Amino acid sequence: MSVTADAREFFTGRQKAYSRFIRAMRYPQGLRAFFEHSALVRPDLRILDAGCGTGALTLALRGALDRRGCTPAAFHAFDLTPAMLDALCENMRRRGMRDIELAEANVLELGALPDDWCDYDLIVSASMLEYVPRDTIAAALTGLRARLNDGGTLVLFMTRRNPLTRMLIGRWWASNLYTAPELADAFNRAGFSRFEFRSFPPKARYLSVWGHIVEATR
Repeated sequence: MSVTADAREFFTGRQKAYSRFIRAMRYPQGLRAFFEHSALVRPDLRILDAGCGTGALTLALRGALDRRGCTPAAFHAFDLTPAMLDALCENMRRRGMRDIELAEANVLELGALPDDWCDYDLIVSASMLEYVPRDTIAAALTGLRARLNDGGTLVLFMTRRNPLTRMLIGRWWASNLYTAPELADAFNRAGFSRFEFRSFPPKARYLSVWGHIVEATR
């Protein structure tokens, strides 16, 4: 699957099924638990959600910020698929959220984003880079790194490769799956100065079977 027309078509047709799937996996709750325990959450952050989809990560991070009484300086999110963005817009409308700016964009063509979508303290991304061609993942990470300010952090949630995920994610959701060494190689090639693999907190540890968490500093 490419990251352009066929990925957009795939998720346009399966947007509602995808939302039901991640709810059944309690994925949004796990993402929120991670950020509720993270030292990265603080006031006045400039934040970008890369590949926001229907908003599982956007809303989880926003919930963690609200719980700590932290107001971001800016909160932006982009996705390739208009149907996903429409679903996120509706989710935000129901919650009365008006301060998250959305855009349609391809992670491999970030020059199309607004000029002021840069100098982020925190970039987050979940279940998006699985859909870029495997030989472009380092390029995608390089593009995201360029949007960080000096010392800014990228937090990547990525499906790990194992027998369970090959069946549930790789085959059913047509995504690329990665081992930790493969991701480490991609982050090295993207030029990150430091990166570490993290774990979900105890109440969300069930998701550790599913995915990697990588915190990388520019």
